[in-house]
Amino acid sequence: MAMAKPSRAGPSPPLPRCFLLVFTILLAAPAHEAVAAALSIGINYGQIADNLPSPSRVSSLVRSMQVSKVKLYDADQNVLRAFLNTGVEFVIGIGNENVSAMLDPATAQAWVQHHVRPYLPSTRITCITVGNEVFKGNDTALKDNLLPAMKSVYGALGALGLQGQVNVTTAHSLDIMGSSYPPSAGAFRPDVAPYITPLLDFLSAARSPFLINCYPYFAYKDDPSGVPLEYVLFQPNAGVTDPVTGLNYDNMLYAQVDSVYAAIQALGRTDVDVKISETGWPSRGDPDEAGATPQYAGIYIGNLLRRIEMKQGTPLRPAVPIDVYVFALFNENLKPGPASERNYGLFYPDGTPVYNVGLRGYLPPMDESDGARTVIHLFALITIASITVMLS
Repeated sequence: MAMAKPSRAGPSPPLPRCFLLVFTILLAAPAHEAVAAALSIGINYGQIADNLPSPSRVSSLVRSMQVSKVKLYDADQNVLRAFLNTGVEFVIGIGNENVSAMLDPATAQAWVQHHVRPYLPSTRITCITVGNEVFKGNDTALKDNLLPAMKSVYGALGALGLQGQVNVTTAHSLDIMGSSYPPSAGAFRPDVAPYITPLLDFLSAARSPFLINCYPYFAYKDDPSGVPLEYVLFQPNAGVTDPVTGLNYDNMLYAQVDSVYAAIQALGRTDVDVKISETGWPSRGDPDEAGATPQYAGIYIGNLLRRIEMKQGTPLRPAVPIDVYVFALFNENLKPGPASERNYGLFYPDGTPVYNVGLRGYLPPMDESDGARTVIHLFALITIASITVMLS
């Protein structure tokens, strides 16, 4: 539930007004101290922008939305500090540019010592992603170094007694798939499979998830006349039946996830969970980006939230609720590429919703630290006023 800004009543004597204002602030404070009845959805907090609110204000926004999980693309200490003792669960990241450095065990341990250990358990860091969409590019050295770097970071966690508290994985683009239709025919690209097989062995041994970035929007944008809009937006439709399994899919996202499960199983693994590390829909795009509108974005995210509230699994794994991180919290004005890249946010940087899906939040007008100083100042004024009244 969104928290309304305190309203101002008519003129009142100075002393009662101070008491009323302080009481209002204190009464509102507990709603920002912990995530109560939190949604099981996660959200990606990207920061490729020059107009975003401070982390302390974002912390209040996220908690007022009752979102329980946040994924970062780095390990921003200002963000982690802003979420101390809030109960929000974090995935933090090591960027592609730093993956190769993690091959050195001492470097990996120093990174964990600096970016993870100081925040536990006050900030719930549960996962480290090493690299992002590594197999989408052409950097062969990066691809070769990914798994050794993951193992090095995992070893660093063990050396610091943190294995079991924090797992290690990496996030993949869906273009690692060579085949995804029907879902039962899911298979990794031939050039990627040699990397994925040992990576799956590591994830299995470490009990870490396989993260995939899934965007049905891309399929619709590329073929708007051939991809039914209802199918990608979770709207009522006849669905598509897999001829091999007989399973019916009424939305593309679940079909994409199950194709990844099929690809993993084809490599001999059935004990690795698939989680959606990114999915979203842009509210604005270039003229050639079909479907990038606030209306469609709202329908996609709104229907996805309803599925998550139902704790629904995919047809292949109906007993396992899908685990989803929505992309993204804010529009990011400095992201390169087409206009859609800068318009995936649920919120504008000023805290205004881009579209309404019922996931409302409250962005404070000032930093919490400033707010705390205001309360202290008000108490000082009250004390002075009380002494003045007694002496007069």
